[in-house]
Amino acid sequence: MATFLYKLGRFGFRRRRYVVLFWVALLALAGVGAATAPSAPADNFTVPGTEAQKAFDLLHERFPGTNADGASARMVFKAPGGQKVTAGPNKAAVEKVVAELGQSPQKATVADPYTADAVSKDGTTAYTTVTYQAKSAEITDATHTAIEKAAQHGRDAGLTVEAGGTALQASPSTGNSEVIGVGIAAVVLLITFSSLVAAGLPLLTAIMGVGVGIASITALASTFGLSATSSTLASMIGLAVGIDYALFIVSRHRHELMEGRDGEDAAGRAVGTAGSAVVFAGLTVLIALAGLSVVNIPMLSKMGLAAAGTVAIAVLIALTLIPALLGFAGPKVLTRKVRKGRAVADGKPNMGTRWARLVVRRRVPFLVAGVVALGLAAIPMSGMQLGLPDDGSQPVSTTQRKAYDMLSDGFGAGFNGPLMIVVDGAHSDNPKAAAQEVKKTISGFADVKTVTEPAFNPKGDAATLSVVPVSKPSSAQTEDLVHVIRGHSGEFAKTTGAEVLVTGTTAMNIDVSQRLNDALVPYLALVVGLAFLLLMIVFRSVLVPLKAALGFLLSVLAALGAVVAVFQWGWLAGLLGVEQTGPIMSMMPIFMIGVVFGLAMDYEVFLVTRMREAYVHGESPGQAVVTGFTHGARVVSAAAVIMISVFAGFIGSSESMIKMMGFGLAIAVAFDAFIVRMTIVPAVLALLGRAAWWLPRRLDRVLPNVDVEGEQLRKNLAAQPQSAVEPEPEPAVV
Repeated sequence: MATFLYKLGRFGFRRRRYVVLFWVALLALAGVGAATAPSAPADNFTVPGTEAQKAFDLLHERFPGTNADGASARMVFKAPGGQKVTAGPNKAAVEKVVAELGQSPQKATVADPYTADAVSKDGTTAYTTVTYQAKSAEITDATHTAIEKAAQHGRDAGLTVEAGGTALQASPSTGNSEVIGVGIAAVVLLITFSSLVAAGLPLLTAIMGVGVGIASITALASTFGLSATSSTLASMIGLAVGIDYALFIVSRHRHELMEGRDGEDAAGRAVGTAGSAVVFAGLTVLIALAGLSVVNIPMLSKMGLAAAGTVAIAVLIALTLIPALLGFAGPKVLTRKVRKGRAVADGKPNMGTRWARLVVRRRVPFLVAGVVALGLAAIPMSGMQLGLPDDGSQPVSTTQRKAYDMLSDGFGAGFNGPLMIVVDGAHSDNPKAAAQEVKKTISGFADVKTVTEPAFNPKGDAATLSVVPVSKPSSAQTEDLVHVIRGHSGEFAKTTGAEVLVTGTTAMNIDVSQRLNDALVPYLALVVGLAFLLLMIVFRSVLVPLKAALGFLLSVLAALGAVVAVFQWGWLAGLLGVEQTGPIMSMMPIFMIGVVFGLAMDYEVFLVTRMREAYVHGESPGQAVVTGFTHGARVVSAAAVIMISVFAGFIGSSESMIKMMGFGLAIAVAFDAFIVRMTIVPAVLALLGRAAWWLPRRLDRVLPNVDVEGEQLRKNLAAQPQSAVEPEPEPAVV
């Protein structure tokens, strides 16, 4: 592979005009496709195989014309102190707002609070529910404006009016976080390379890769059902790995130039060695993202595959466009002092060398300290509770949260998360009696506040009931109630002949959390197992990949523990602007595993391949560790700081879930890069000595030799006459 990539790097350098034109043309083609493609479809969040999804599908079948998964808004009214919403002026104000909502765009139905039993027992609070013909992602700005205007008219009349519901859910805004992240990346790259040209290349190619990837996703959105959400993960990961991969190749190219090689040969060697590491690091990321399909949540699978496609583009750009741009840059990628011959090696070891020597010399204390630190950080994970966000997790300053609290105060904590019971009486002798029997039985369960009368479909063979729990939607008591009702489904079938299903937002959240929780171990086994085989091919070792996998598990468990401590327990919540603690978003663990695993293996491959390269060239195991750090520590540290900065920018988001993901990814990269890869890895390799690079002979014969460290490439180049590797003349341009 190294020999092939060497030739590819030289080709890109030599034919740089054609390579650049190809990528510019591809970007333009993708841009035209994105501009002319139909709009991206709305998120269609389905969870095949769950009871909640089965019930939703049954509703669509038995209740034609209803929009069971359409958006809805709930406007809550509260009378001034000492008054009631049933009083004349207050009632007139409420009815005026309800009438105005009835004229809003996309509206399907609007309920009258006074005829729909939507007034609290004390008469101080009322609400109206508005259903819409569109899903939450399809709600227009005009509809949002109509809701806000109606609410303001109620406030002008002296009422406290707040609104919540899925119709108010907008795409979370992260502000200028990506711009800030790119800005910090530019500063870090400038410090790392001390050259404006060298610092600009990774940013330019990363933005090019993200542009091609996002434009392609947009162009193919309607064909493959990729929602706008798919581009969010693709943008985040594409930017991260795009900078990383370009950073490593540019760094290696500079090293080869300072060794006295000409530009074309330096580019070929950089792509042949660092590029080989890029290929395998990219493959680990692809495995992690494509592996999200094992969860069997279509939206998550599409997000993972879209991001994987963007990563593949980042790898191709690093292998082709980077050497082409290096050809245009020439010696300007070096510092001015180096170009003018004024840079003289002072013989002093750099910080990476000093740190590696210290860790190798004191390997046991550093190993114990690193493992203990991560172990302590991981302790809170033992109490992690998973859930999906609702209006109760919104910041207390939002209208959604205020409406949520007003409903809880006026109607009870469980009112915000009613359960929908679907009674399928198609095989029952008496569907109406069956529905009444279900209502009577559920009414006697603990933690049930009210159960509505059954509402039948036109055919009379299916009914729905609404169950309001006593406890709030995200509580363990409500989850237990769902399991209790479902546990009686067999008894209902025997006594009434009807099938009883539990659905609704609360039940769907419970099912999604359970699905993700059940998929966590298989996903880990798949991703870590495949990556273990891949790393075994790269490093020709059994213990090095094992150490890499165990180190990743330590860092991700510690990061999840930190997330629990902040967002569930409330530690340092005020400092990070966390207004509301609660369950951890269900997708957070598996999402973090996928993203962090890819980045962690990036650092592992780039750092340890330099160690193996030194070992293969005859250095002792301990000295090989030091040599690897001498060449790679600064670049890996820069890559980690860039990623931490990019992810930390999302902590400033007003959306609690985005804030959680930003913090989790930033702390995970910090743990993995600086504690695992920079401390535990050299300590373990120093302890293992030559055993670290041991591979059984039979396995050595079976595994393909991909020559990541470029040893065979060097032999081939050394055996060739000098003229064979001299650069070909640049073709004349007319």
